[in-house]
Amino acid sequence: MTEAVRRVQNGSPWEDSIGFARAVAAGDRVLVAGTTSFRGPVLHGEGDPYEQAKVAFANALAAIGEFGLGADSVIRTRMYLTHVRDVDAVGRAHLELFGAVRPAATLVVVTGFVDPRILVEVEIEAFRGAPAGDTAEESR
Repeated sequence: MTEAVRRVQNGSPWEDSIGFARAVAAGDRVLVAGTTSFRGPVLHGEGDPYEQAKVAFANALAAIGEFGLGADSVIRTRMYLTHVRDVDAVGRAHLELFGAVRPAATLVVVTGFVDPRILVEVEIEAFRGAPAGDTAEESR
């Protein structure tokens, strides 16, 4: 591992059994692995996709917080749902957190997750480079 790459763990039971880091910072980017609403052994928001999305995003944001970043640094989100009926609920949670930031976002429906109680899994990517407006060329 080089100094330019840093990894953080958050104690997910799958980190050791699968062999992954919750978040990896490499250069100007911080990538957060698929994150659910588990906190330790407890699944928060069981049966409630909105609550699961809020907690999952909070868990993912806590991971980028290890690098001194917050929601305003998020440039991409991915949301995985088990039911299309949950799109509005998960979208509402995303809007509340990222409405002012407007990251690139992907939302897909999947067959399922490793624990059937999980309704939502999220990923985020953050940028830890120069703040917007510090470059000579503005986006068009």
